[in-house]
Amino acid sequence: MGVVLGSGEYRYEVIESWGKLPDDWTFHEVAAVAVDNQDQVYCFTRGKHPVIVFDSDGNFLRAWGDGVFKRAHGATIGPDETVFLTDDGDHTVRKCTLDGKILLTIGVPGKSSPYQSGEPFNRCTHVAFSPQGDIYVSDGYGNSRVHKYSPDGKLLLSWGEPGSDPGQFNIVHNICTDREGWVYVADRENNRVQVFNGSGKYETQWNNMHRPCALYMDNTKKDPICYVGELGPGLGVNKEAPNLGNRVDIYDKTGKRVARLGDIRAGEKPGQFIAPHGIAIDSRGDIYVGEVSWTIMGQHLKPQRELRSLQKL
Repeated sequence: MGVVLGSGEYRYEVIESWGKLPDDWTFHEVAAVAVDNQDQVYCFTRGKHPVIVFDSDGNFLRAWGDGVFKRAHGATIGPDETVFLTDDGDHTVRKCTLDGKILLTIGVPGKSSPYQSGEPFNRCTHVAFSPQGDIYVSDGYGNSRVHKYSPDGKLLLSWGEPGSDPGQFNIVHNICTDREGWVYVADRENNRVQVFNGSGKYETQWNNMHRPCALYMDNTKKDPICYVGELGPGLGVNKEAPNLGNRVDIYDKTGKRVARLGDIRAGEKPGQFIAPHGIAIDSRGDIYVGEVSWTIMGQHLKPQRELRSLQKL
């Protein structure tokens, strides 16, 4: 057995070198991952091949999306087994079939709303769904908003503003929902996850985390379990400090942390993370983690190099 992370009922073996790419292909980095009902894994990358699909054993199946996306950010499987891809580089959410046909585009490609105007979108980041199929979009780097759309892409409502009080945001980086309809928002630079009802009414917040970046709610269990990927330090003065992010945390529905996966330092060794940016879970409970390791570390090395950006536990 390889390296095992976690404890008790939350124990995961690290599957090294998972995901067999065709010769001469690279991910560059994996911004997001999603898993369909056949346990096929969709990697939304920032390389030459935007969407790369594997089976659960890591065998390459197909790739698509060349020339469509400007900057990969979020990937979510929809209620009808489509995939929603959030592109913060061109301010859009695209609904696609699992083989890449675009069915719906929300937002105007290449056109952002004014910075912090509250209007959609300015570098939107991720998508989640209500039990009724409505679409929530976290927005994002240039806004401090959550937008709710009908399944056919009509804007229903929005909430949020810049700040650190309840209901305010400082980089709305990710979003997920549970089966009761509660909405969980990664408020990254406020170091918290905020919880709202489906109409945007603030309920509570989860703290004691560092730059929450990835979110995934496993609604298959009796009580939902939330996975949170944390980024490491974002400032030069503390970038070498240990025990700040670079890990995956698991929370119960009350916001109690029940497990923490990863090392106190960032790295490529088994059991370490560099920059968990996207998380998905398959039908067996295996965890897939996409990492923006080039953005956070690889581009700053001398010489620059691409680092591991996809892990399976």
